[in-house]
Amino acid sequence: MTATAGAVAEREVLVWWARTGDARPALLVLLDAVERARHEATVRPADKARFLVGCALSRTALGELLGVPPADVPLRRVCPRCGGPHGKVRLAVPEGSPYADVDFSVTHSGEVVGVAVCRGAAVGLDVEDGGVALDVDAAARAALGDGELRALYAGPPAGRRTAFLRTWTRKEAVLKALGVGLHAPLRELELSPPDAAPAVLGWPERLGRRPGTSLTDLTVAGTHTAAVAVLSGGGVRVTVQADPVRLPPSV
Repeated sequence: MTATAGAVAEREVLVWWARTGDARPALLVLLDAVERARHEATVRPADKARFLVGCALSRTALGELLGVPPADVPLRRVCPRCGGPHGKVRLAVPEGSPYADVDFSVTHSGEVVGVAVCRGAAVGLDVEDGGVALDVDAAARAALGDGELRALYAGPPAGRRTAFLRTWTRKEAVLKALGVGLHAPLRELELSPPDAAPAVLGWPERLGRRPGTSLTDLTVAGTHTAAVAVLSGGGVRVTVQADPVRLPPSV
């Protein structure tokens, strides 16, 4: 990882990718008590690995930004609906802190785990494994608006799965930046066709005022479709960090 304290500039998003194969017991020391309890309660080994790597990756990236050890990064999880210790993770820094404007987003699918960090605007990151079994028709009917469905079926059948995942990652990235998750009216959030530049075309009234939104398409390892959304008007530079994350070695 090349990020250093204060290295994330305004209107820039830094993205890091890791894999579940990076999971190892040494990473548990980076987690706080809530995270360790959730890790312990997770049953499936693959889910445990995704959660562990996601926590370690986000803490390592944010620790270098703040100039503190990863285990000391102050994080909070508060569900906006029930107040429980889950939902979008945020930095728990006091108002007036130079890092009060830092937002980040964690995502995972299959063996890939990602973290995006942004200053000055809310950010959402989503990734989807192109190799996972998927009923495209059923998923499209549930998640896409009429215009999106027309764009999807206007393309060749062979490319329909990839096209759906492109639209879906854009849509979920926006919802994650908003912090509302999949409880939002999915079909009313309408995006540009998958083969066009990413843009928001339709906005659900239930989500309130429509913010300026910048979307960027990404592809991970040639197998995973991904997207980054930033709730900020104008262009945003997205930088994918090529250097491996300096996670603690095995013990």
